[in-house]
This record gives sequence, C-alpha cells and structure tokens, in this order.
Amino acid sequence: MGLPLRITYKDKDYVYQVMNTSSITNATTELKILIDGKNVELIKDAKSIWVQKEGELDLEPELVQALGRSVSLRFRM
Repeated sequence: MGLPLRITYKDKDYVYQVMNTSSITNATTELKILIDGKNVELIKDAKSIWVQKEGELDLEPELVQALGRSVSLRFRM
C-alpha cells in the first residue's frame, strides 16, 4: 500500500500510510500504520472497535478509532 493518507483530529492534521502487505477486506482485523515516522499496529477488539497494540508510540484511543474508521471508509471495509 504505502499511499499517504490524511486525517484531521482535534484541529491537527496527521499524514499516515497503511503498511499492510495483504489486501484489506471486511475480514481485516489488523492494520499496520506508519504515522509520525513510527509504526503503529491497530487491531479490532471483540466489540469491533479499533484499539492500539502495544508499541513505542502511544496514541489517544479516540485518534486510534478515527484512524481505523478512516481506513475502513477508504477501503470499503
């Protein structure tokens, strides 16, 4: 993938890239994202809410959900 995508959260613009190597479908439950030069992994929990896996960059839960929704909308998940 690797296309730069953009999201605005709390009046701040973020540019991120989806780094998944496999195609993204409705069954996708894990996303690898590059944001602010750091790799972040998002997973869908049992309630179908996007949450961040453990990692070096700690994002706000609302931003993680916004990123997951943004990818879902762009890739028609």
